[in-house]
Amino acid sequence: MFLRPQGKMLVPSLLLLLMLPVTGAATELSVTESLQSGLAGLGVSGDHGPPGLVSPGSTGEQVQPEVAEEEGSHHGGGFKIVQWEWSYVQTPYIISVWLLLASLAKILFHLSQRFTTVVPESCMLILLGLVLGGVVLLAHEKQLYQLEPGLFFLFLLPTIVGDAGYFMPSRLFFDNLGAITLYAVVGTLWNAFCTAFCLYGVKLLGVIDEKVDAGLMDFLLFGALISAVDPVAVIAVFEEVHVNDTLFIIVFGESLLNDAVTVVLYKVYMSFVEVGPANVGTAECMKGLVSFLVVSLGGTLVGLVFAVILSFTTRFTKKVRIIEPLFVFLLVYLAYLTAELCSLSAILSMTFCGIGANKYVEANISQKSRTTVKYTMKTLASIAETIIFIFLGISAMDKTKWAWDTGLVACTLVFILLFRAMGVIGQTWVLNRFRLVPLDRIDQVVMSYGGLRGAVAFALVVLLDGEKVKAKDYFVATTIVVVFFTVMFQGLTIKPLVKWLKVPRSTNRKPTINEEIHERAFDHILTAVEDIAGLQGYHHWRDKWEQFDKKYLSKLLLRKSVYQKSELWEAYQKINMRDAISVIDQVGGQRVMVHSRRL
Repeated sequence: MFLRPQGKMLVPSLLLLLMLPVTGAATELSVTESLQSGLAGLGVSGDHGPPGLVSPGSTGEQVQPEVAEEEGSHHGGGFKIVQWEWSYVQTPYIISVWLLLASLAKILFHLSQRFTTVVPESCMLILLGLVLGGVVLLAHEKQLYQLEPGLFFLFLLPTIVGDAGYFMPSRLFFDNLGAITLYAVVGTLWNAFCTAFCLYGVKLLGVIDEKVDAGLMDFLLFGALISAVDPVAVIAVFEEVHVNDTLFIIVFGESLLNDAVTVVLYKVYMSFVEVGPANVGTAECMKGLVSFLVVSLGGTLVGLVFAVILSFTTRFTKKVRIIEPLFVFLLVYLAYLTAELCSLSAILSMTFCGIGANKYVEANISQKSRTTVKYTMKTLASIAETIIFIFLGISAMDKTKWAWDTGLVACTLVFILLFRAMGVIGQTWVLNRFRLVPLDRIDQVVMSYGGLRGAVAFALVVLLDGEKVKAKDYFVATTIVVVFFTVMFQGLTIKPLVKWLKVPRSTNRKPTINEEIHERAFDHILTAVEDIAGLQGYHHWRDKWEQFDKKYLSKLLLRKSVYQKSELWEAYQKINMRDAISVIDQVGGQRVMVHSRRL
């Protein structure tokens, strides 16, 4: 996906999240050293294993007599009934406390329904992070916690992207794939280049302070990372606004697919900065173009390969249902890591793995496994999202990592908003010439206003090499302000804006069987019209894909018992399942009401 953490990833990687300093010599102890000290305090020899147990690789002999005598004289005896083992449980304990704190914050936040309708959850979590960061800064006079890029890219971001990709409405996504691709590729390039060149121009005019030591290549690098729409921020804000499905899928799909553009631009400009602008020629630019194709298509191909592997594997799990969810989690995550390993787009890989595998996996696994996969993914994504926004607030309090320049901050905010709006209007004008249902002006306003930046931009700017990019500290401060402005200010005001513009909202109502039948009939009619007219349009190719899927893929990836079921039988099962769930909900609600009346 993006740049790898360049060998600085600790094992386990969760240590990057929380590194609580302990006063005295314990600060320098690793987990193994802490364990050995605990063993020594218990009078047990061994290099590994929990306190009180003899390690299999140890001799099991007692410590030397003089040491035992010293311990006995110090503690009043060689054996202690209770011993404080903070260094042994430090890391998992701190992680658990942070997760508990984040969960309690979400519970308290949702206690007031009036408050939650006005303030998005992401804004509240960032404010909580700012408060916690301020408390830590006052207590220790330095910031102890921050959002590490390695932890973000390898653990937090995959949980959110995996959930979004696996449960992506595939029909809606592919119906709008052309618009999504145009906004993701052309729109991101437009925003990046225009923002970079304008920042360089105002730097030459003296609006940006001379202390900001940045040239054209530095601004192009900064424009690449600050221009991409962030998937985490889009999910956090747009899911609370409940805009119509088309608007949501276009903005969210753009935030996922622009990963390929961002990673290529970021890597290309980093290499340009390293070699120097004078050494950049046509060959390097052509390599950048080829790199974009390889990163995007390669990441997509890796995801589809893992989707086939996952779907084929679940054909044979009928007798071991308990491990079905594990296969789903592991193979979707391996798609992400494999793309990262090959320097391809990991977000694209994970997204298309989820989209490609969902249909076949959901048909192969049991109902209990489906429920487990759904709620586990949703839980992990919610936890990751909470941690990201809290630590964004905490990281902003680290004054040693950023430097302020009003001109750079103000110009960046103006340019990203201006060029986002111009790009959306221009690209929509082109798209509406080919769309059956055009995007109106209200849709364009929401799309322009919904170009949110988030933790991806922050993690990328932190990864910059300060020795090669002299203005890194100024870029970090500007990125923090842009992220806070888009997530907090635009996140706070987008819901009133949607209400004021009377944007159609999405509904959780599932289509009836009558609606599904008519939709399928219209698909066949439009396909027939295209065939009669001699056109090979969207409906023609989708019909060809459905025939290929039914003839080859479904036979390969679905169990025989599932594949042999007719479509009418599947529809009948779906209706029965919906009726059963609705009856249970109604009966459960009536029982609760009766019980409350009795009380």
